Amino acid sequence: MRILIGNHIDPSIRERGDMRAWTQRLLWFARPGDLLILCCEPDAAFVDYALAHTGVKQGELTVLVAPAGAYGDRLLDPASLTDAAFVETVRAALGEGGTDAVTEVFALWPAAAVARLADALGVADRFEGAAFFAQGGGEIGNNKANFRALAAAAGAPILPGRVCRSRAEAIEATGALLQASGSGAVVVKQAHNGAGVGNQLLVRDAGMPVDHVGARHLHHLAPGPDGITAYWAERWSWASRDGSWPVVIEEFAPGADAVYSEHYAADEGTRPTEMGRLLYVGRRLSHQVVPLDGVDEQVSAALLDGGTRLAEAYRALGYRGHLSADALLLPGNRVVFTEVNAQVSGSLHIYQSIAHGIVDVAAAPRRQVVEYHVPPTWAVPDFAAFLAALEDLGLTYDPSTRTGVIVSMPAIPLEPGAPGQFVFCIAYNPAEGYEGVFDRLDARFATVPADSYDASQHVGTTPTAAVSFSS
Repeated sequence: MRILIGNHIDPSIRERGDMRAWTQRLLWFARPGDLLILCCEPDAAFVDYALAHTGVKQGELTVLVAPAGAYGDRLLDPASLTDAAFVETVRAALGEGGTDAVTEVFALWPAAAVARLADALGVADRFEGAAFFAQGGGEIGNNKANFRALAAAAGAPILPGRVCRSRAEAIEATGALLQASGSGAVVVKQAHNGAGVGNQLLVRDAGMPVDHVGARHLHHLAPGPDGITAYWAERWSWASRDGSWPVVIEEFAPGADAVYSEHYAADEGTRPTEMGRLLYVGRRLSHQVVPLDGVDEQVSAALLDGGTRLAEAYRALGYRGHLSADALLLPGNRVVFTEVNAQVSGSLHIYQSIAHGIVDVAAAPRRQVVEYHVPPTWAVPDFAAFLAALEDLGLTYDPSTRTGVIVSMPAIPLEPGAPGQFVFCIAYNPAEGYEGVFDRLDARFATVPADSYDASQHVGTTPTAAVSFSS
């Protein structure tokens, strides 16, 4: 049996809101006999739906809900994992085999609290990297400033940039990079954030195409050094989380495609697991495609080589588990790396469980899988309404053709009465593409005006006033 923990990045590192839906993707990894720990009771309809696809019977799983802690049922409080009564609840749920039957401890986020739970149960040796994670290794491995140092040491190519630990240093670095850059733009990155939410693009040319870029925030710099100084006077606190973390400033690469190489780091070495492509619309992460296509062997080899170098560097550091080396494919087929997500990324369930486990993309005839985030222009009332629409449109996944839509997580509204926010996969024939399926769903659900949200919002369904740093 395995212990699977549906947690997310520790709130002490980065504040998160309602993660109930996102963490329930844990069900895609479940196998018969597993024990799952979640922050809330899982959505019953989604449990039935996901397990029907994986073939695991609900009676073959044990699901425990951790104590509510500081975040209610919206997010698993790390402190709840080591609550003495809960530890005993977990121990009792292991059944007759007890801790001897535990083969692995698997967590979406490599938290120190997971290592402490494993230690309290006497199964720390079954949580790979436990010693590293117990000392805060999760933060070390997911810090974008640390990434630049590790990439330089590993020989993985990166964009020109600087790690800044003061506002004065950020002002100097921004000016130097803008002067050296042919694009006249730089990207500011928070040390801890994901999917472009913690990135801000600073541009001098207001007409520069940026829709495809993973940077939730956009700032048009005023001319000269005063514009740079004014920007950092306003945004240093945001970028550094009030001085908690260093800030990364990188040269902007226009016209680049976002790709990634995922790997698994174990005691005995590393192995590649998948490569894929990320696509952004309105500077938001829109969808991703696996396996990676549309690149030549030289690009694949460069992506694999750099990803392997990084995986080995993180393994040497002490990290164990799945990791994603994110990269950009520049014009001219040059690959540069931008960050490493040393955690169970948002891609693992797509390729491991859905693309390879359910669709079997490698079998003939060949298939691919794309996963979409529900666009902010869609209003999907609930999970049942989306499934009904799939049935009505003839888009429900069909095992005989290995095509159709598989919903990746429950559609849980982040606010009462708000539309559901979730992700869904389309399995498709590469010769036909996936755009037609998406367009049919878009025609059904796109009822929110595109001008009713701001690109800097995490979830944009209500009008927002303009702010000076975003335009």
